[in-house]
Amino acid sequence: MTPDTTSAAPYLRRLLDLLSEGAPAEEIGVVAAEARVEGVGGQDLAEVESATRTALRMRSVLRQHRRREAELAALFDTAGDLAGLRDLDAVLQSIVRRARTLLGTDTAYLTLPDAAANDTYMRVTDGSVSALFQGLRLGLGDGLGGLVAQNAKPYVTPDYRTDNRFRHTRTIDAGVLDEGLVAILGVPLLLGSGSGGEVIGVLFAADRTPRAFSPDEVALLCSLAAHAAIAIDTAEALTHTRAALADLAAANKVIQEHAAAMQRAEEAHDRLTDLVLRGGDVPEVAAAVAGLLDGAITIHDPEGRALTAVGPGGTTFTGGSTVAEVVADARTAGRTVFHDGRWTCAVLAGQELLGSLVLYGRPDLDDADKRLFERAGVVTALLLLQRRSVAEAENRIRGELITDLLNAPDRDPAGLAERGRRLGFDLDRPHLLLVVGADAASRQQLTAAALRYRSAGDSISAEHAGAVVVLLTDDGTPPGEAARAAATHLTQLTGAPVTVAAAGPAAGPQALAAAHAEAARCLRALRVLGRVGGACAADLGFLGVLLGDEKDADGFITSVLGPLLRYDDQRGTALVRTLEAYFGCGGSLTRAKDELHVHVNTVVQRLDRIQTLLGHEWNSPERALELQIALRLHRLAGS
Repeated sequence: MTPDTTSAAPYLRRLLDLLSEGAPAEEIGVVAAEARVEGVGGQDLAEVESATRTALRMRSVLRQHRRREAELAALFDTAGDLAGLRDLDAVLQSIVRRARTLLGTDTAYLTLPDAAANDTYMRVTDGSVSALFQGLRLGLGDGLGGLVAQNAKPYVTPDYRTDNRFRHTRTIDAGVLDEGLVAILGVPLLLGSGSGGEVIGVLFAADRTPRAFSPDEVALLCSLAAHAAIAIDTAEALTHTRAALADLAAANKVIQEHAAAMQRAEEAHDRLTDLVLRGGDVPEVAAAVAGLLDGAITIHDPEGRALTAVGPGGTTFTGGSTVAEVVADARTAGRTVFHDGRWTCAVLAGQELLGSLVLYGRPDLDDADKRLFERAGVVTALLLLQRRSVAEAENRIRGELITDLLNAPDRDPAGLAERGRRLGFDLDRPHLLLVVGADAASRQQLTAAALRYRSAGDSISAEHAGAVVVLLTDDGTPPGEAARAAATHLTQLTGAPVTVAAAGPAAGPQALAAAHAEAARCLRALRVLGRVGGACAADLGFLGVLLGDEKDADGFITSVLGPLLRYDDQRGTALVRTLEAYFGCGGSLTRAKDELHVHVNTVVQRLDRIQTLLGHEWNSPERALELQIALRLHRLAGS
């Protein structure tokens, strides 16, 4: 045998170089064959062959270590993603992508259950090219994923289409076929350990060619699935925590708002109570409520007239409904009502309506402010009742003054005037005196209505001799006009017909007593005539001359014959003489023309002129009577 001429050293060095370069196993295995071909033999060849086998083992170990290192790096990266979890979808996408990369598969995907739909759906995919596959929804227990979820164990199928261990469905098979998948590995996403663990999804890795997955690959995918389960559970916990924190924040806000509302209500209660205790008036209540509710306030009486107003926009009530209509709605509802941009609260004492509060400029009134507004209504009711009680007490005292004034004005005029001044009422100032009458059933309401009707602070009313007497400070209004205005208003307040007679103006006890006597006679005349409403003696024509104290005959003549007198004076005609002759001859034209020594046509022409000046009703019985009385008084005055 020819001795070996080549040593093993060069081949051993080459093996080391190949190992350091990470060469494929095929290149390392060729080294021993080359040594044999090149004539290395004997002990050297055996050493090269042994070194080659060792190198192959070392390469396998190194490869395994590198793979483990990559897997550990991927798990560490995933753990880092979980530690800084912000977006669950991004974390799951990262896990699925790492599973596909580390296992070297064509695709990887993750399915999660949908409790509402009672099925599972594709949450994340990586490497998928089929829209049909990406949109798959799987019934519970269907497909490889159903088998994994039911048994909570990993399952591998080298060929999905021929594997009968799980339930195939047409929908799932169509999606798998469209994606072209063959070998599939599925592992469960488990929460908890042991038999009590809960499967919350399935992580898959799949190839489009047949493949056998090694136990290491199954273990790696299980580790990634565990991370995915932790990510999902952590995200759900964070969601629940955020929801709980949001609920706590909302509850805390409600508590703070409630505490603020309670404090505000307490302050409002103290402020309004202080107003009542120190005898505050209605304008002070309006100002306080306007300040508390940051709006404009108007307080109305039962008829809808504004008693006081605070703030811009709070002086008038505009819109489609009147105050009375809206207050009626509030009384029916038993609470504050919103209408035409205003809140309205009825001010009640039991069932009696004392007035109303109207709030402007606060369309967004909350429940706490509504209760405060309604509480202000109660305080307003207390103050209105208090004011009415004080007014009634004052009016009783003033009523005694009226009684003494009308029964015995001459007994002590100076004493009566002094009593009036002590009550803040100056008898020496001119006043109109009204005597008001109504039927017996309405007399009590009439007395209260007269008290509410008083518009001036030094005006008084009292019941006297079966009627109500009202003294109004003279403001220049004619007596008849004042009587008619009072009759209209008092009729509305009492809800029954009211008759008012007026006299004056008069100043001083004796003159006021005389004015009362005249007004009382006028009231009796109005009742006898069956008239309601208001009037004074001057409004009754010749009856006024008979009833009035001053017997103003000249005024009566002027009021009745004035147009004729002025016409005669300006044109030198004889219309007054013609009218007197016409009435004196019993309305006969023939006798009248003889009396006047004129042609009958002249008489007719003059009567036509009289009708033009006096009106078409000049010859009616009532008007004719007034004309004849005026003509008689005119003749007497001329004599």
